[in-house]
Amino acid sequence: MDIIYLLIPIAIILVAFGTWAFFWSVNNGQFDDLESPAHRILYDDDEDMIPDDAKLKPAEPASPQGASDSDADSGCDSKTEDSAKS
Repeated sequence: MDIIYLLIPIAIILVAFGTWAFFWSVNNGQFDDLESPAHRILYDDDEDMIPDDAKLKPAEPASPQGASDSDADSGCDSKTEDSAKS
């Protein structure tokens, strides 16, 4: 029975410490953003570590510079029309 007199104050001190730690972490912003750390692993932040010769080149445009919009809209080019007439 004497151990109760020791355990109750220790339990009260532990609860008080836990409560203080919780409110301290809330006030210091520990629980403000819970989603970003989980998504941060998906972002590419290693661009500077890739050697220059291994980097991908930017994609080429879909149509050449000299092509007009009407050629692109027709769905066929002049080479296939010439071969169809022959």
